Amino acid sequence: MAEPIAPQLLVVAGGGIVAGLALLARGFSGYGTASRIEDTSTSRIGSLAIGEVLVTGAVETAELSLISPLQSAPCVYYRSRIEDSGGDDTRRVLDEERAIGFHVRDATGTVRVFPAGARFDVPARFDESSGTFGATPPGLRLRTGSAIASGRPSREQLIEDLLTVRPASSPNAASGGSGGDRRYLEARIEPGDVVTVVGRVMPFDQLPDPTTADQLDGPATGASVLRDPEIAADLAAARAAGVLAATPEAAWGNAAIPGFGIGRPARDPQLDPRAHALPLSDADEASRVARTFDIPPDGLVLASSGEVPLLIGLGSPDRAADRQERRFLVGLLGAVLAIGSAMALAIMLGGGLGR
Repeated sequence: MAEPIAPQLLVVAGGGIVAGLALLARGFSGYGTASRIEDTSTSRIGSLAIGEVLVTGAVETAELSLISPLQSAPCVYYRSRIEDSGGDDTRRVLDEERAIGFHVRDATGTVRVFPAGARFDVPARFDESSGTFGATPPGLRLRTGSAIASGRPSREQLIEDLLTVRPASSPNAASGGSGGDRRYLEARIEPGDVVTVVGRVMPFDQLPDPTTADQLDGPATGASVLRDPEIAADLAAARAAGVLAATPEAAWGNAAIPGFGIGRPARDPQLDPRAHALPLSDADEASRVARTFDIPPDGLVLASSGEVPLLIGLGSPDRAADRQERRFLVGLLGAVLAIGSAMALAIMLGGGLGR
């Protein structure tokens, strides 16, 4: 009579099959991405034409930039995670990914990139752990303010930021706090980084919605806003202090009037008798603002479409393709793992392996 099979062996074999197939699928995805990069010739930004292109160049901010959660670094894209591990359990304390529109510049010109729906290939540039005793890892600088900043801050703002003394990270926020390890991972694309972008060039007025196209997942609305931990914390603090306004009109005043600030308001605004008109910008300032915020309707931009998904990878085309090819090699190892695990499982079920 055959001995019963140890359940642990079945679990290990089944897990090997699942893990191997997952690696294989990831590897084939990497192979397809590498082929797409290698099969698309690099276009000069100054002579772009409508259609699928590959461009490479240095990142420049547009109207706004992001501030990363773990290192407070100005960027146009980040993917940040904090993971607590204790024993056999791992819990994600933070898992956040954001992107905002930016420019890519090469020797011939610049093109605006709208990242909605993009796939990002960006390796982590910060990967540290707090350790068993909860020591703050070097380089950790948790964001304490807004996630959004001006894309092109003034000289005065840069001086103020340089001279501002920032508080150290909170021990509770920076360490595991429960005797386990806390791991911090952050991938970013910063101004000045070289990127490779594959997508579709189209006139600006052909974007279905420029507002949502300028962010990775579009603007947060409705219930999704309340799920944002930063917004939820601000709302809780306002309620506790008794300063939360009951209506948009009470909170925003004239800014709550439909059309106010972007056209003709739906009703007359209430003006303070002491209000006075601000001085107009000079010609140079007006020109700078127009270049920053205004995109001509026929201006060519780079974005995602149904036929041409947007790929944004850190580094030159060679480096971006090389990362995807290494992923494919790992996928082949996953196939070997899946086959070996399946064979072991078949032997066990056939009675060839005992306890």
